[in-house]
Amino acid sequence: MKKIEKRIVKYNVVKPEDLKKPVTPPHAPESKVVQMHEKLERPPMLLGATYKIKTPLTEHALYVTINDIVLNPGTEHELRRPFEIFINSKNMDHFQWIVALTRIMSAVFRKGGDVTFLVEELHSVFDPKGGYFKKGGKFMPSLVAEIGDVLESHMRMIGLLKDEKLDEHQKKLVAEKRAEYDRAMNQGGPIPTDEFPATAELCPKCHTKAMIMMEGCLTCLNCGESKCG
Repeated sequence: MKKIEKRIVKYNVVKPEDLKKPVTPPHAPESKVVQMHEKLERPPMLLGATYKIKTPLTEHALYVTINDIVLNPGTEHELRRPFEIFINSKNMDHFQWIVALTRIMSAVFRKGGDVTFLVEELHSVFDPKGGYFKKGGKFMPSLVAEIGDVLESHMRMIGLLKDEKLDEHQKKLVAEKRAEYDRAMNQGGPIPTDEFPATAELCPKCHTKAMIMMEGCLTCLNCGESKCG
């Protein structure tokens, strides 16, 4: 017999069938979801991809390797995150700052949290000697900015950044502008999707040399941006 020393404020009646049910602890430990943090040990093997950068500023190409770690594999919380980055090249002129940059970026990756800000930071670096155009007409203000472009492509590939594709209305608009320009220039065929007229100007929105004058208005043949709205 147990003596009740406190005031009874509520009670429940236990039925015989309730005694047959398994008892669940009131604070059962939940399954632990592993988050990215700096003390996370590097696995023996990582998934990754290597990207080639060839610019008119350097004689030799740069090879950017980004390795990812997969957190909580096989669960609904599975997530692939960048873990480390390496840049290799035969050109030793940029060796010091490349080593420093990759070590800092790798440390930021392992720190956890939102690392997508690195893309914008790298894109905002301008070379005082001037930038260059990639194949397809996209302007790169510096070699560092192109490394940021590679990082952005990789983050989109693993799902860390959402791919900002044109919607159906924008695709239709761009296709109409391409066809209209083709007719105006009396060309024999449509403009290839990865090529733009040599006289095109740089688009301030997509940073691609694809803006042409149509009916007195600058219009981008890559993203549909128009100065006339």
